[in-house]
Amino acid sequence: MKKLLIASDNFLPRWDGISRFLADIIPELQNDFEITVLAPRFKGEFRGFDKTNIVRFKTLNLQVGDITPAWPDKKQVKNAVSEADIVWTQTLGPVGAITVLEAKKQNKPVFAFIHSIEWELFSKSVKSFRDIVYIFSKIYARWLYNKCTVLMVPSLEIEELFSYNGIKTEKKVVHMGIDIEKFKPAEDKVEAKKKVGINPENKIIGYTGRIAREKDIMTLYRAFKKLKNERKDIQLLVVGDGLKHYKKVLSEDKDVILTGPVNNVHDYLQAMDIYVLTSLTETSSLSTMEAMACGIPVITTKVGFVKRYVHEKENGMFFPKKNDTVLSIKINMLLNDKELMESLSKNARKTIVERYQWKSTVERIKSILSSPDASQ
Repeated sequence: MKKLLIASDNFLPRWDGISRFLADIIPELQNDFEITVLAPRFKGEFRGFDKTNIVRFKTLNLQVGDITPAWPDKKQVKNAVSEADIVWTQTLGPVGAITVLEAKKQNKPVFAFIHSIEWELFSKSVKSFRDIVYIFSKIYARWLYNKCTVLMVPSLEIEELFSYNGIKTEKKVVHMGIDIEKFKPAEDKVEAKKKVGINPENKIIGYTGRIAREKDIMTLYRAFKKLKNERKDIQLLVVGDGLKHYKKVLSEDKDVILTGPVNNVHDYLQAMDIYVLTSLTETSSLSTMEAMACGIPVITTKVGFVKRYVHEKENGMFFPKKNDTVLSIKINMLLNDKELMESLSKNARKTIVERYQWKSTVERIKSILSSPDASQ
């Protein structure tokens, strides 16, 4: 059995998209690979995985955007890489970057899963010097990705974007998929709301994921406040963790439910009536696909691959980035149109079931990790 080393700067118990992806994919790979994971030691409960070795590094006493980076022990990384047959990185933070460089030095095959467009993510996650951060992030990403053997990209669009920006490494498309047995419509919306402690008489507008600048959660909050002036039957549900300032603003509003990180995201999605993604940058948006699998009508910005699987008034709706006025209008439109809500809900679920199931993603990843590229 081959030894697979996974390196990530986002990992349990930090319940963002990358962490959820790893939490789901690792058990699927355990029968095919002997797995070791290199990751930060974030605060919170972590139970680990059977048959998987987890090497965790202390986090630094600073915050970059909403991320608290770790600084890995280079000797531990070197030893882990030397014992691995295949290296698979999920991020380009300190853990991912040092692992890629060490793997390149030891001539080990390096696969990278692309969860984000780093130069867009990094530049939009900081308050100042965004143009400079954008330029240097692109140079940094190009340098590291060109040291990899294969990049797993979520769409042809990302493949073309990376090639255009000088990333010459071979790319293979791996569409994100959703476990449709776990993420499914609530059998009873009233009971679903009660299950997570929400008043079933209220309409719930929701979001799951990191509370970060590039997610632009404040646009959602402003749209919600405009709607709140018109109707009293709505609440905003934000499932996730992140920047303290944004959390403070949200937590001080009695009409906002801020859960913090949770390990049962599907329960909260099933309690929502509308899901909103206000992001300024995305690749696939796992959270949007999860909401759609749960039959939740989605309203989103036209970011990344999202604009390829969401279609206006067919299985979701769009609004312009940062435009809280249009967002509030579209939310209100849905709340007042039961027939449209039901149509979007049905078609959203249908889109994921027919085109983006988790089992297809797993099979594709296994195929790539077992390919001749992994034996070089």
